[in-house]
Amino acid sequence: MPNGSEPIPFRPRHVSPRLQGPPPRPKRHPRGLPPAPGEPTDVQRTWLRRGLVQPGGKLPLFDESGTRIDARTVRSCIENGWAEPWFANPLKADWLICRLTDKGRALVTAVGD
Repeated sequence: MPNGSEPIPFRPRHVSPRLQGPPPRPKRHPRGLPPAPGEPTDVQRTWLRRGLVQPGGKLPLFDESGTRIDARTVRSCIENGWAEPWFANPLKADWLICRLTDKGRALVTAVGD
């Protein structure tokens, strides 16, 4: 017989997997953020790369599927010095026509890309 001061031994209770909740998610890098400060996101890098094959480094207004490039992508590339406004479009004043800068060209042609 157990001593009066020792706890009564109980069998571990089985908990159904349904009641345990979801397993913890692995930590991932948030989508849309650059891998490190001062580096472009995947979307920005893809857009900048397309300027390598265009005359004068012109950056496209639309992606491969015909969707217009997000203005936030264009503005952030200009702010980082990877692209620069080229000329104003008299027919579509809200469209910002840009081209690659030397800094942008060096960024997308760097070894390892």
